[in-house]
Amino acid sequence: MATEDLMAVMEIERLCYAHPWTAGIMRDCMRVGYSCWVYEREAVIQAYAILSVAAGEAHLLNLCVRPEARGQGVGRRLLQHVIVSAARLGADTLFLEVRPSNASALALYEKLDFSEVGLRKAYYPGHKGREDAIVMARPLN
Repeated sequence: MATEDLMAVMEIERLCYAHPWTAGIMRDCMRVGYSCWVYEREAVIQAYAILSVAAGEAHLLNLCVRPEARGQGVGRRLLQHVIVSAARLGADTLFLEVRPSNASALALYEKLDFSEVGLRKAYYPGHKGREDAIVMARPLN
């Protein structure tokens, strides 16, 4: 991900989330050195991912696929890239949070060997209050 990708990334973010990250948050992720990627097909950004790695642990902060690109393996390929990259960056475990209502993401994570390790109560903002987050982890070695 580069600064010039930000407009397309923010378009996807706004299409997919009722409470999207801001462009400032995205810029800060790049500025502090998080690993930030985009997935392009035919010169159009289809998805993006943001990863933080510290003290032997990796945390997938955001992974989002353009709605019309879902179901085509884009998210799986990008997540596989994140997994390999996290291991190369020295992490031994990759963590993430996911909404219990996001059945397609949960299915993808389970297919790629993530397991539920916890629950964060009232983690995500929602239309009708807050929603919990399932914490998932995957060993990388």
